[in-house]
Amino acid sequence: MTNSRLLARSLQSVWHPCTQMKQHETFPLIPIERGAGVWLYDADGQRYLDGISSWWVNLFGHNNPRIKDAIKSQLDQLEHVMLAGFTHEPVVALSEKLSELTGLGHAFYASDGASATEIALKMSFHYWRNQGQPNKTQFISLKNSYHGETLGALSVTDVAIFKDTYAPLLMQSAQLPSPDFRLTEPGETAETYALRCAAALEDYLSRHHARIAAFIIEPIVQCAGGMAMHHPVYLQRARELCTRYQVHLIADEIAVGFGRTGTLFACEQAAAKVSDIADFICLSKGISGGYLPLSAVLTTDTVYQAFYDERTVKGFLHSHSYTGNPLACSAALATLGIFADDAVLEKNRDLADYIKTQATPLAELPIQHLRQQGMILAMDVVDAKPGFAQRCYAEALKQGLLLRPIGNTVYLMPPYSISREEVDFMLNATHQAIRLAL
Repeated sequence: MTNSRLLARSLQSVWHPCTQMKQHETFPLIPIERGAGVWLYDADGQRYLDGISSWWVNLFGHNNPRIKDAIKSQLDQLEHVMLAGFTHEPVVALSEKLSELTGLGHAFYASDGASATEIALKMSFHYWRNQGQPNKTQFISLKNSYHGETLGALSVTDVAIFKDTYAPLLMQSAQLPSPDFRLTEPGETAETYALRCAAALEDYLSRHHARIAAFIIEPIVQCAGGMAMHHPVYLQRARELCTRYQVHLIADEIAVGFGRTGTLFACEQAAAKVSDIADFICLSKGISGGYLPLSAVLTTDTVYQAFYDERTVKGFLHSHSYTGNPLACSAALATLGIFADDAVLEKNRDLADYIKTQATPLAELPIQHLRQQGMILAMDVVDAKPGFAQRCYAEALKQGLLLRPIGNTVYLMPPYSISREEVDFMLNATHQAIRLAL
């Protein structure tokens, strides 16, 4: 089928996410027919390097044979069974593996990142209620934070374009200063600024902790908030403060987990294991390598035991029809197997160093804060005219590159299977796209 026919059908029948559909009257969709490695191909044979891993989900390239084979093998055994009253090998094996990797021993599953946020918030609230502290009903997050777009997740999100329209529907929460290093004063280090932000957190908790259930944070990188990066000392201090004031710490690693920041989980930038920092960790996106919808929330035995009771009302009252889907769990197990077998994190460190070296020419452009954390590279374009993000996206497509700027922030988050030659192509195309979009 030709691109034009598929495009017409899509515009008639599909409501696309984060999209003003009217814009597609003049700004066409790109109908993708297949993928291979870091490349996406349309029906006319035009290819695009997937510089953002298809919204940060794809880790090891499109059409990866190991993940595909795991799904095919599971499909011959069991496609799905409800997890209420039943269990199966893939969900048990995945839960055991995630527990081993994080130090958090109990996994609850859903299908997407926003659902994981909802689960963690509800679980924290319900824990305190079960513990006889029903006044702990409030949540705090960072300024410019993003945790999803369902109502609970949106309540702890601080990105106006997502939140403002639905504000009357949302529960109230408080946002604390972000340790984003771009906000440092002249002469102030990223670490000193992070500690200053932690002091603001301490002040707030000292006054309000009796009503606060949890503090939710994207560790190290606030992704949808413009790839805001911070020093790991903030996580260390936040953990100390949450322990002191009896507040849960929820690590939202939906986007930053599974190697994006240079360690398997971003919390490991601040401690040996996730459990040294977080009471809950939210996982999604890369968990299945980008192949099937899946999310998980892992938590401590202390939290789990607070729900373990004869009375149903004390149990965690939450469910999803596709919870722990065997096909998705098999994809996740294959993804974790690639990490274990192929020394991915070590190879990524070399690849990240190469990206850093080759990105130097980007500094010639009118940008500031060219920054990198593991396999995430970002920069802020200075004094760009309105509409820059869409122009940059369009110019990148002409160069054969998929970018999706966040406002004036251009970032790259490619699959880990990218070669050095493909890195060079990606960076050169990014340079051209920014230059032509100014």
